[in-house]
Amino acid sequence: MLASLPSPTVGAFHLGPLTIHAYALCILAGIFVAVWLTQKRLEVRGGREGAALDVATYAVPAGIIGGRIYHVISSPQAYFGEGGNPVDALKIWEGGLGIWGAIALGALGAWWGCRRAGVRFADFADSAAPGIALAQAIGRWGNWFNNELYGEPTDLPWGLTIHEWNFAQGRAVEDAAGNPVVLGTFHPTFLYEFIWLVVLAAVLLLLDRRLDLRPGQVFGLYVAGYPIGRIIIELMRTDEATMILGQRINVWTSIVVFLIGVAIVVLAGRRGGKRDSGSGPDTVSKTETAAVEPRDR
Repeated sequence: MLASLPSPTVGAFHLGPLTIHAYALCILAGIFVAVWLTQKRLEVRGGREGAALDVATYAVPAGIIGGRIYHVISSPQAYFGEGGNPVDALKIWEGGLGIWGAIALGALGAWWGCRRAGVRFADFADSAAPGIALAQAIGRWGNWFNNELYGEPTDLPWGLTIHEWNFAQGRAVEDAAGNPVVLGTFHPTFLYEFIWLVVLAAVLLLLDRRLDLRPGQVFGLYVAGYPIGRIIIELMRTDEATMILGQRINVWTSIVVFLIGVAIVVLAGRRGGKRDSGSGPDTVSKTETAAVEPRDR
């Protein structure tokens, strides 16, 4: 029987003077998948070829900046508290992106990018929603490489082995004999969130195909859906976090974001409107359907 899930002992790779961090590679892989899927879905809604990449040129940098800002603001002690170093706030490769800030500033960047690219923002947001969820899911493996964001100790077969980590070097701390120092076996909250996000992406794709949703509602369902799983996972995490009224700040943020998502769904439904030609649930071509359906079942 499997005793526990393993964790890497190395999260950074050196090619001469160049250091490549696995965390960054996971983020880049997620962005690639999100842009690819968004483009396929945007074409179903009548978008032109390359439109998703044009908008992503604005949305992705804004999202990364927003994610980092939220992380630093919500976890200030690590950078501005006792023993903290403000310069570390710039070291994004060591981990630390707050999805709430990424969505907020990323959406603003996408809105501006849509204006520049001549794309209706609601169509882009709906097209991007499942891809954003998948990008988050892939990005969570960066936490696995960094041996971070885990839950309580556990002896369950899927417990995750966690090493004491040197973020500056991107590898596990070693003892006098040169062996990686193991802290214990913990709940793999990164894996739980990965599974939840993949399920969420699949549900969004299914609902978008089966229901006659109004422009903006798919994105609203993503905004409302993600916090449901995040609240549960957040309550399992044991990493340090800012506390408000006895709860982690991300729990309160999740509740607020959930309500915002519900409001988007309701308001988009009341506003009505129609999708661009070719986007209705009964008009998607077989080729386009194959492009947006999950390959693994």
